Amino acid sequence: MPANPATIRPRQPADIPHLATALLEQQPTSGYPHRDPLPYPAEQFILRPSVAAAWVVEADGRPVGHVAISTPSDPRTLTGGDADVVRAWMAAHDRPYDELGEVAIFFTALSARGSGAGGALLATAVAALRERGLAPCLDVVPTCTGAMRLYRRTGWQEAGRVRPGWLSQDAPDVIAMVLPRDYGETP
Repeated sequence: MPANPATIRPRQPADIPHLATALLEQQPTSGYPHRDPLPYPAEQFILRPSVAAAWVVEADGRPVGHVAISTPSDPRTLTGGDADVVRAWMAAHDRPYDELGEVAIFFTALSARGSGAGGALLATAVAALRERGLAPCLDVVPTCTGAMRLYRRTGWQEAGRVRPGWLSQDAPDVIAMVLPRDYGETP
C-alpha cells in the first residue's frame, strides 16, 4: 500500500466479505479480536447492531482497514466487567454514559501496516465522535502491542483496567482508554 492511504469512506455492504477476510488474516499477528477462533462468523463481528457509523480505508479499490463508532450501554444494564469498562470511561471523562462514544471494530489488513491507514481511520472516528459531541473512548487488550503504541502516540490515556465478560480467563485485564477533550483539537 502507498505511504498515503488512498481513500477513507463510509463502509458499504459490498465491503464486508473483504473486511472479514482481512480481519481473520491479521488476527494471528495483532491479537485482535482477542477470541481466536471467534465464536461466530467474522462478518457478524464487523456488523454489530450497536454501530452508529463505520468507515473503511481503501487501496487499489479494496478495503484494507475498518473502524466503527458506537455509544456504550447504560452500565446499570450491564454486568460485571462490561459495566466496569463504561464506568471507567465515565469517571475519566467526568461525563454520563450517553455522552461517551466508543471507537470499535478497528483493524487494518496486513498489507496496510505501517502505511498510516490505522492512524487515518482512528482520526476519522475521533472526529466523528467529537462532531456528535461525544467523548472518545475505547478498550484494548494490552497484548495488542501495535494498537497500544498507536493509542499512546495519539494521546489516549488509561482510565482503568477491567475484566469484561468476553475476556478469556488467561488474558490480562483490558485497558479502558479515553482521549482527553482538548487533545488534538485546534484552537
